[in-house]
Amino acid sequence: MEIKELYEKNYINKEVEVNGWIRNNRKQAHFGFIDLYDGTCFKTIQIVYDDKLSNFNDIRKLLVGSSIQVEGLIVESSGKQAFELKANKITLLGKSDETYPIQPKRHTKEFLREVAYLRPRTALFQAIFRIRSVASMAIHTYFQENNYVYFHAPIITANDCEGAGEMFRVTTLDRNNTKAKDSDDFFGKVTGLTVSGQLEAETFATAFSKCYTFGPTFRAENSNTKIHASEFWMIEPEVAFCDLDGIMDIEEECLKFIVKYVLDKCPDEIEFLNKFVEKGLKEKLEKLVNSNFVRITHKEVIDILKKADIKWDFLPEYGEDIAKEHEKYITEYFNCPVFIKDWPKDIKAFYMKQNEDGETVRAVDLEVPGVGELIGGSQREEDYEKLVQRMKELNMNQEELNWYINLRKYGSVVHSGFGIGFERLLIYLTGVDNIRDVIPYPRTPNNCEF
Repeated sequence: MEIKELYEKNYINKEVEVNGWIRNNRKQAHFGFIDLYDGTCFKTIQIVYDDKLSNFNDIRKLLVGSSIQVEGLIVESSGKQAFELKANKITLLGKSDETYPIQPKRHTKEFLREVAYLRPRTALFQAIFRIRSVASMAIHTYFQENNYVYFHAPIITANDCEGAGEMFRVTTLDRNNTKAKDSDDFFGKVTGLTVSGQLEAETFATAFSKCYTFGPTFRAENSNTKIHASEFWMIEPEVAFCDLDGIMDIEEECLKFIVKYVLDKCPDEIEFLNKFVEKGLKEKLEKLVNSNFVRITHKEVIDILKKADIKWDFLPEYGEDIAKEHEKYITEYFNCPVFIKDWPKDIKAFYMKQNEDGETVRAVDLEVPGVGELIGGSQREEDYEKLVQRMKELNMNQEELNWYINLRKYGSVVHSGFGIGFERLLIYLTGVDNIRDVIPYPRTPNNCEF
């Protein structure tokens, strides 16, 4: 029987059998208590055993990390827990020894990264990775219930969506062969791991009206920060017949749905994280669900920042990006999530819809209190001539993206989309401040280990 089931139904005075791992074994002279978990829920169950068991002395010696099977009677507890399991029989399934690194004490997250293959057994990472699982389900539930088609974008691609040149190369060429040409490679050209599935998703949006991708993306960016990783997951919906205002509506609705879904499905995990990781986490998440998001232009943001009586590390300027300190100020200024729209075109991607002023594009970033930018999106340029002209201005290779440009020739429509970095969303949902701790096996510069 799963431990989760014991908490969902009343099994008082009933015989049960459970399997799990020992998180703690507190032994006395004639009795002992084992905290047992099986991963089916965040809670453990307390096993009570005494010297009436034939293997009592062997049970007392069982170490943390050992797996056991327990048969016994569920009884009301005189302690903090609602019930406990009085053991009639305990069988060792898998022994753990003194070298087991996850002992019943506080461990730093830095230490646990060194034993990433074992850290899911700790209470902290049981909470984090269950929330990751539940948030994944929330994402699929939202889009499926709203009639989106789930599109699997290619992982190997010749397309650098953002034009940032930060792709990992995929090659079968011998690097010692100086005569090898790109045309000799496996795909006959230079290919890499995808940085985004957006451009390919646009092809499906122009067939199904609404689609989304949710999968791994890769950036060969040598950044050792708390929010960067070389491999991470992205949620990227694409919607036809939808302008910038429409996509902001969807972003707000989608984010609120995910946060509420996690609050509803993971109350024990949120409570734990609220107590041990981020004080006020639950209140923060509930506030977002009940907030009305502000919408403001990039120019209006700069106006506000310039008027602020603050000595900035980075001076806010029209036509330029905003810094972390600016994001923080703006969300505190409005005391809620803020959509910043109509960005300078020179700092945004080629595919974004150009505004009539010739200086800005219909791009939008969602800034969330405590995190900063959480979602980035835009209305895409549906005008063939304008898209081609913008690509010429940026000296882009039109031939390689001919298929993308042709979408504007064959029944082009107004369409928009956005991207959510899944791990950045998890940082917000859990209060854990390092991306390395919300990914099972983080891939960062000089780190590709278990």
